[in-house]
Amino acid sequence: MKIVSFLFLVNKHKPWIETSYHGVITENNDTVILDPPLVALDKDAPVPYAGEICAFKIHGQEMPFEAVVLNKTSGEGRLRARSPIDCELQKEYTFIIQAYDCGAGPSGTNWKKSHKAVVHIQVKDVNEFAPTFKETSYKATVTEGKIYDSVLQVEAIDEDCSPQYSQICNYEIVTTDVPFAIDRNGNIRNTEKLSYDKQRQYEIMVTAFDCGQKRATEDVLVRVEVKPVCKPGWQDWNKRIEYKPGSGSIPLFPSIHLETCDGPVSSIQTTIQLQTNYIGKGCDRETYSEKSLQKLCGASSGAIDLLPTPSAATNWTAGLLIDSNDMIFKFEGKQGAKIPDGIVPKNLTDQFTITMWMKHGPSPGLRAEKETILCNSDKTEMNRHHYALYVHNCRLVFLLRKDFDQADTFRPAEFHWKLDQICDKEWHYYVVNVEFPVVTLYMDGTTYEPYLVTNDWPIHPSHIAMQLTVGACWQGGEVSKPRFAQFFHGSLASLTIRPGKIESQKVISCLQACKEGLDINSLESLGQGLKYHFNPSQSVLVIEGDDIVNINQALQKVSYINSRQFPTSGIRRLKVSSKVQCFGEDVCISIPDIDAYVMVFQAKEPKITISGMDHFARPAAQFEQERGVILLPDIRIYSECLISVRASPHLHKPVTLEEMHHNLDFCDILVIGAELDPTHECLELDRTELQGKHLDATNSTAGYSIYGVDTMRNYAQVLRQLRYRNWHTSSIFDRKFRIKCSELNGRYTSNEFNLEVSLV
Repeated sequence: MKIVSFLFLVNKHKPWIETSYHGVITENNDTVILDPPLVALDKDAPVPYAGEICAFKIHGQEMPFEAVVLNKTSGEGRLRARSPIDCELQKEYTFIIQAYDCGAGPSGTNWKKSHKAVVHIQVKDVNEFAPTFKETSYKATVTEGKIYDSVLQVEAIDEDCSPQYSQICNYEIVTTDVPFAIDRNGNIRNTEKLSYDKQRQYEIMVTAFDCGQKRATEDVLVRVEVKPVCKPGWQDWNKRIEYKPGSGSIPLFPSIHLETCDGPVSSIQTTIQLQTNYIGKGCDRETYSEKSLQKLCGASSGAIDLLPTPSAATNWTAGLLIDSNDMIFKFEGKQGAKIPDGIVPKNLTDQFTITMWMKHGPSPGLRAEKETILCNSDKTEMNRHHYALYVHNCRLVFLLRKDFDQADTFRPAEFHWKLDQICDKEWHYYVVNVEFPVVTLYMDGTTYEPYLVTNDWPIHPSHIAMQLTVGACWQGGEVSKPRFAQFFHGSLASLTIRPGKIESQKVISCLQACKEGLDINSLESLGQGLKYHFNPSQSVLVIEGDDIVNINQALQKVSYINSRQFPTSGIRRLKVSSKVQCFGEDVCISIPDIDAYVMVFQAKEPKITISGMDHFARPAAQFEQERGVILLPDIRIYSECLISVRASPHLHKPVTLEEMHHNLDFCDILVIGAELDPTHECLELDRTELQGKHLDATNSTAGYSIYGVDTMRNYAQVLRQLRYRNWHTSSIFDRKFRIKCSELNGRYTSNEFNLEVSLV
């Protein structure tokens, strides 16, 4: 019994463990694999208790591990996690561990502990996180025509803790068929030169992979803007500008600005040209008859139209080539027209005016012949030219041979003008003001003195009749058979002659004025240091300055205006050219021209209507009175246009009528049937009714014509005063008349209003 008691009390040796351990634990797992394994030895073995291992204790602040004894006798233990281990929170743990034996007996007294061993544990990462991009999207801008090593760099991150799973090993472009590539570092480059004209922006999707080949949860959008190579020039302008009739003045380039690419610009001169030479007679002008237009402009009365619209009374133009829309006569070097006797007085006096529109090109052939516009020559026997207007070698010549009524001396006879416009194949307006011995030429409103005046002897008087012609000169003598000669090649319009008076500069400007042109809005708001200049027709504007901002603002205010109520529809071409000077530079930037156009839309067409009482009867005695009978006491003239309206689909072409206000340029009252017999009947109108209005009137046995540009209201007022007289009523029982009115020289005409008058 004494020996047994001794054995229970003996615990001679401390347990023994390794001095250090290295362990690995996979995150989210509880098992730690140690190297070497956790085993404690005690030299007191196989003595019970003293030679057995009862515990492993860990020393460290709140270590998430515990050590348990698996076998007391063998000393084998296990290290495990008390809670899930997250590598992303902590990758490594280091702590102290000691082994404890079971003491000297069952009570565990006199236990002994081993030396301290260091335990180092690494947490093994699990690839639980996918890559994410640092930015929600990326944007870069590149210049066209260049290959970039790197357009931009995208970057993704991974929250895993280990290099294997936290590092991004690869990037990939998901979008197909795009000219871009990406490397392992996220650098995006273009694989070909980009073109701004072809595509201005690319949108590509990019993804990322970590080194465990886990793909990003969301791809990222990359926008690549392509900007053009900086080219000096005007930017932000539209090639097509739309103009609706009645719009007034509209800006041509409201957002335009000049890109100089940082060139050292010191000054700029910009020319804006409105090209309208293919519209009508050089631009959009009023297309009223020459007679109505002269009345509108306040010209002196008495102008004689030498190229009128062909009619029964004016039949000498019937054989000429004519564009009836604009009353343009075309001469091809083989046409001429004889003006009947009595149309133009023989004595034009020392003051008279010739006006015309002319379009003429270089004369054909090596040796140019005279090309006659207007000629008054001997009808027979001789070949003397009394006065003439002709073109010779691109010079305009006016010939005036005075009669031998004073001293037999030399006098000015030929007046020559040399102008480029005479042969430029464009329309120009010419006025020859004769105030003998001075002759002045106005071309497009500008005065030109003759560069050469030659003298000649007066023409001796004779009894030979004279022949006035247009488009050629009549050769009545010195040939076997009288014929036309010196034919004109070109186009003429509105050829008139006004005996006894010359025209003022104001009237001349009005007669040739363009109704369309360039304009500048808010001149007072233009910047300092700007110079601008319009040509007379306002088809060319030149702006000069040294401040680009001011030049931009000025050009933004340049506008197109067309004051016609019914403008000629179609295209008006625009050209903007610029000259630039630079500071001390031999080579300066070049600004490309702008080619644009204004599209003028068709105006709403008016429907002119004449209404009123179309039949009445009066006692014969009333027709025989001094003032006769008023023909049109209740006549009304009004105009409407068709307006489309929205309607239900089952309605067909819904339209409504809208009243229009515009002018008229003539109203004719024609006699139907036999012409008036001036021996006992006539149409009459008090001339006082025309006063204060832009109206005039002519009378004949065929009827009455009121003309001039004036309102429908004024025309109706005058027509209501027109009277019919018949002082021999027994010879007739009724009369029929037809009234028809026009706007723009027949472009728009009214209905034919028929009136029947019965004599009771």
